Amino acid sequence: MFTDLTEAELRQHRSDLREPPDFDTFWAETLAEARSCGDPATVTAVSTPLAAVDVFDVTFPGFAGQPVRAWLRVPRGASTPLPTVVQYVGYGGGRGHPLENLLWSAAGFAHLQMDTRGQGSGWSRGDTPDVAAAGPQAPGMATRGVEDPRRYYYRRFLTDAVRAVDAAGDLPGVDPTRLAVLGHSQGGAAALAAAALASGVRAAVAHVPFLCDIPRAVTLTDSPPFREIRDYLAVHRGREEQVFHTLGYVDGVAFARRADVPARFSVALMDEIVPPSTVYAAYHDYRGEKELTVWRFNGHEAGGIDDDAAAVDFLQATLTD
Repeated sequence: MFTDLTEAELRQHRSDLREPPDFDTFWAETLAEARSCGDPATVTAVSTPLAAVDVFDVTFPGFAGQPVRAWLRVPRGASTPLPTVVQYVGYGGGRGHPLENLLWSAAGFAHLQMDTRGQGSGWSRGDTPDVAAAGPQAPGMATRGVEDPRRYYYRRFLTDAVRAVDAAGDLPGVDPTRLAVLGHSQGGAAALAAAALASGVRAAVAHVPFLCDIPRAVTLTDSPPFREIRDYLAVHRGREEQVFHTLGYVDGVAFARRADVPARFSVALMDEIVPPSTVYAAYHDYRGEKELTVWRFNGHEAGGIDDDAAAVDFLQATLTD
């Protein structure tokens, strides 16, 4: 069933998110620190039975220089550097198996799929730990360090997302002038952040992005991951102001207000995990050229393969010189 405002109301909805006053300074300092440390990226060829795709095991420096894993998939025999998709994974997943997720390389893109620190045991495997002192948290990742912006999990994860773009330009087969970021749900949140914060991004795809208009989302859904924030506040009574202050630094609406590359969004009106109005909030505040596909009868899967097909068309058109 529909889970939020009517379609007419969604088209008019705007977020009243109040950003922390030092939002830009916070992220500038975070990224400057991350870029100042860590070992150079490493790239190791992986032996696979694939006949048309070369796969590489990549490790690059993420938050605070900490190593983050990724797969790089490149069409075999490409004679020139290729337009490249940097992809981020949904909640609970990791980079998976090297033989998975072959759409982008099969469509002629180089494809860097970033692992997700501390996750990768829900529905696809991961290989990157989250090295941090967490403190009290509700089960899951959404409240890890949530009372301190500098210790919050999503500060680390979103920094990794930006550093993945930084690393991509130096990888084999990649054209650093034709980089796009893409993700679904948590991955869509990372794509919005990278579109706003990373240099060199030419396009963004955010399908049903998580972490948008967070104060509203927490009151509209009973499903995790947003449910984790509510559960935390139900136990840590009186911490609401501090928790939402922290969340303001990672809200996709704030990133949308700063991103100006062409972007494709999708939203599902029967989504019980990411309330549709929160996606519309980010879409309406997105500063750059944008398009939105509305799936009226879908939940959090949104358009599935149809979203993927539309994203291929969008990125082929946008990244063609």
